[in-house]
Amino acid sequence: MPVSRTVEELIRRGVRVVCPESVEVDEAVSPDRVAAGTILYPGTRLRGAATSIGPGCRIGEEAPATVENCNLGRHVELKGGTFSGAVFLDKAGMGSSAHVRPGTLLEEEASGGHAVGFKQTIFLSFTTAGSLINFCDALMAGGTSRRDHSEIGSSYIHFNFTPHQDKATASLIGDVPRGVMLDQPPIFLGGQGGLVGPVRIEYGTVIPAGVICRRDVLEPNQLYNPPSVRGGRARPFRVGAYRTVRRIVVNNLVYIGNLQALKLWYRNVRTLTMDDDIYAEFCRQGALALIDGALDERIKRLDDLAGRMVRSLELSRTDGALALTPEQETDQKAFMAAWPGIAERIRKGPSDGAGAADRDRFLETLEKTDLTDAHTRAIGRLDPETKSKGSAWLQAVVDETASAWKSD
Repeated sequence: MPVSRTVEELIRRGVRVVCPESVEVDEAVSPDRVAAGTILYPGTRLRGAATSIGPGCRIGEEAPATVENCNLGRHVELKGGTFSGAVFLDKAGMGSSAHVRPGTLLEEEASGGHAVGFKQTIFLSFTTAGSLINFCDALMAGGTSRRDHSEIGSSYIHFNFTPHQDKATASLIGDVPRGVMLDQPPIFLGGQGGLVGPVRIEYGTVIPAGVICRRDVLEPNQLYNPPSVRGGRARPFRVGAYRTVRRIVVNNLVYIGNLQALKLWYRNVRTLTMDDDIYAEFCRQGALALIDGALDERIKRLDDLAGRMVRSLELSRTDGALALTPEQETDQKAFMAAWPGIAERIRKGPSDGAGAADRDRFLETLEKTDLTDAHTRAIGRLDPETKSKGSAWLQAVVDETASAWKSD
C-alpha cells in the first residue's frame, strides 16, 4: 500500500510513523499542527482540520486509533479506540478500546482505562477513571496531584438517560470554582456502582463499591450509605408523567453555571498559563469551543424537559393514579412558564459584575506570579487567600445562573 503525501510530510517534519503503510492521515489534517516527536503506531487514523497533536504524544500503541478533530497537548497517550471532538491536555491518557465522543475534555494528567465511553464528559486535572466505564454527561474534579486524585472504579456507569426518555441528567462531582484550584479532597466512586443523574457530589465523598447513588451528597467528607429500599411498593408509572422537577432543574442550572465558570477560567486564567506554546493554545481554543458546545447541549436538554411539562400535567389531570401534589403541579407549571426567560439569560452568559471584585483581585495577583511553569504547578504555587478570591469569583458566576429560576 503506498504511503500518502501527508504521511510523508509528517515523517519529514520529525513525526515517527511506525509502519507508514498502515497509517492514514486525511488531507484536511495540517502537518504543521502535528508536532515533531509524536509517535503514530500501526492502524492510526488522523482526521479533521481541527486536529492538533503536541510533542511527545503516542497514538495507537496498543490497538488501532482514530483521532478526529481532537486537540492534544504534550505527552498525551491514546492507546487505541475512537476519539472525536475531544480535548486532552498535557499527560492525559486513555487505554485501548476507548470510545470518546464530542464534548469530552480531560485536563492535565486525567485519564481513563480500557473500554471507557465518554461523551460530554469533563475531567479536571488528575481525575482518573478505571476500565469498563460509561461516564457521559458529567463533570468531575478533586485531588491535588496524580497520586492524590478523584477516582472512578472499574465497571462504573453514570445513568444519563431516564425512563421518560430525556437527558436532563448532567451530574456534578466536585465543582469548578474550587476544583480548578487543585487543592480539594478527592472523591471516590467505588467500582461496579453508578450515579443516577442529575446528582451533585461534594468533595471528600466516598461511595462504596457496588452502590448506586440516586441522591445528592452535599456535605463534604461523607461515606455514602444508600437508604434501604426493603419493603418498597411498586407504584404507577407512565412515560412522560413527571413528579418532582425542581431538583432536576436546579441541579441542571448549577451544572450550567459551572460550565460558565469553566469558560471564564479558560478565557481569563489559562490564557496566561498556556499561551506560550502553540499546541497548548490549540487546546485552549478547542476547550473553549467544547465548553460552548456543552452549554448548547445542556440548554437543549432543558428545553426538551420544559416541553414535556404539558404532557405531564395532562396525564396528572386525566389519570388519578398519576395525580400530582399541589407543590409538584405548581413547580411544573412554573418551570414551563419560566424556561424561555431562563434560556435567554443563560445564552447571554453571566453578567460582568458577577464576582467582579474578587475576579480583579485574583487576576491582579496571578499576573504577578511566575507562570512560566506548567499550569498545574503555577496554580499550585498560589497562596490560599488568592485561591479563595478566585473561587469566590467563579462561585458568584455559578450562583447567578443557579438562581435564574428562583428569581423569575
